[in-house]
Amino acid sequence: MKALIIEDEKLARDKIKQLIGRYQGDTQIVAELDSVENTVSWLRHNPHPDVMFVDIHLADGLSFDIFDQVEVNSPVIFTTAYNQYAIRAFRVNSIDYLLKPIQFEDLSRSLDKLQELNYRQDQHDLKALKELMSQAGNKYKSRFVTKIGDNIQSVAVSDILYFYTEYKGVYLVTNSQKLLISYALEEVEDMVDPQVFFRLNRKYIASLEAIDKIKSYTNSRLKITLANCQDNDILISRDKASQFRSWLDQ
Repeated sequence: MKALIIEDEKLARDKIKQLIGRYQGDTQIVAELDSVENTVSWLRHNPHPDVMFVDIHLADGLSFDIFDQVEVNSPVIFTTAYNQYAIRAFRVNSIDYLLKPIQFEDLSRSLDKLQELNYRQDQHDLKALKELMSQAGNKYKSRFVTKIGDNIQSVAVSDILYFYTEYKGVYLVTNSQKLLISYALEEVEDMVDPQVFFRLNRKYIASLEAIDKIKSYTNSRLKITLANCQDNDILISRDKASQFRSWLDQ
């Protein structure tokens, strides 16, 4: 088994290596990385391993940014001290979510699960991922509450075309309104159904209904036009374009 460790604390890396070695002594650690930038670069230039152990808080941001920039062809076991990212973790190739301090029994169960799921590098078991999400008890929001002055308004998610961030604020947009909400875009991503909404880039999360036009763009990127949106430069990265096409074709 070949494993990649993405963790910005040396003691934590050493602990994971120790536990992996205890589980399977001939495991090869192909690399130890400590940042989003280094990991993206490594994944773009190396064969993807059999499993990735990924901390969520890295030296230069959240590890979820890795999956926005490069298509990952490996199952992922998240290792973190924070439990609030569990639902988001299962939206990528995650098979488990281990809270620190990690115990051997926990890691052993995760690797047993990896063996049982029999992941292949070019095809991940969507049924298994859906089952894991179901086990996590995921419930998506049906409404967002906004406040303008003394006025409080509730907006049905079914009426929302897209969410976007601007000047450190996050807004929801319908056919007739643009309203400020009190969530970060990363939080919104966890709250809405990924069958209906897609994270286009760092600035936009759009519903299927909002996608007006899709055009090929330079460097294998895609250029998106959204309904009721004046932004003409909404781009999907080359690495994320295939995920977007799969989302459209589900």
